[in-house]
Amino acid sequence: MSQSTNDQRLADFQAIPVIDIHDLLHGDVSARQAVAEQLGRAAREVGFFQMVGHGIDRSLREGLISQAKRFFAQPTETKMERYIGLYHHHRGYVPPGEESPDPKKPDMKEAFDLAFELPSDDPEVLAGTPLLGPNPWPDLEHFREPVAAYYDAAYQVGRTLMGGFALALGLKENHLLHHVTKPPSQLRLIHYPYNPDAEDAQGIGAHTDYECFTLLLPTAPGLEVMNGAGEWIDVPFRDDALVVNIGDMLEIWSNGEFVATSHRVRKVKEERHSFPLFFACDYHTEVAPLPELVERHGKAHYAPLKAGDHLYAQTIQTFRYLRERLAKGQIALPEGAREVGSLGQHGKHKAPPL
Repeated sequence: MSQSTNDQRLADFQAIPVIDIHDLLHGDVSARQAVAEQLGRAAREVGFFQMVGHGIDRSLREGLISQAKRFFAQPTETKMERYIGLYHHHRGYVPPGEESPDPKKPDMKEAFDLAFELPSDDPEVLAGTPLLGPNPWPDLEHFREPVAAYYDAAYQVGRTLMGGFALALGLKENHLLHHVTKPPSQLRLIHYPYNPDAEDAQGIGAHTDYECFTLLLPTAPGLEVMNGAGEWIDVPFRDDALVVNIGDMLEIWSNGEFVATSHRVRKVKEERHSFPLFFACDYHTEVAPLPELVERHGKAHYAPLKAGDHLYAQTIQTFRYLRERLAKGQIALPEGAREVGSLGQHGKHKAPPL
């Protein structure tokens, strides 16, 4: 994997911008547009920013963190009662070693994955659409309510951000939101156990996110972003901020105006937790460079893809239980499935744009 993004727009940034989105949530048209312009600069020149003024109350954030700590403190056999491999819509407990973008290097974190809640009788669930369905909530008293409350609050902020990104591209605020009705937007509760043998290495764990963008609630420093010179830039920890980064889908929609920048978390000898909400569009959405952007740029720089199929294909290739189902013929990769890491800034090293 190259250490350079091959995007000169990213070459000079040495810090991550901080954007107050209060006026995007509560302001008039001109105030929302002013925030959108800041979002656009960050999305084009860095691909990352720290977001304050988001309105997600501290009690909601602390409630999520405390319930995650309760869940992960349980015995392994209790957590495995909600093992992700027991379900067919990719939700539940992810034990250490289950997840590995590189099958030869299993990731030793553990996680609990949930997503947009759909009842079992929803037409998409009845049709067997991958990644959609109800959450397998653990049998842990007072767990569901605060976790669901945080999800709902962060998801609504995500919808507002989607409108802001549309404005930043010169589109109407609701231009992209009709693709967000019941998306497979995943919230991960991640626990990095204390590891006295942790050894960091430059570039290990670098990736871009598959979805439109990510809203990350961290509890400790360690996140780094790669600039265009191949330098790792630290994202300072702020307990009042969520970290937002552009994902592959929004890079494609914007025809490359917005950049999905490579990032990683340093390996450190300490226990930590992390809570990313991967904001996605609806499963059946065809994501292709928007006509307005193609006209502006003179050509399309990306081939279209089906959002849900791409996300499902990446997930199959990343999780052990799904790779085993694939090997047994119980599931199949969607048609046209791409390799892991084939889009965003990483993908630019594997194949030239169209």
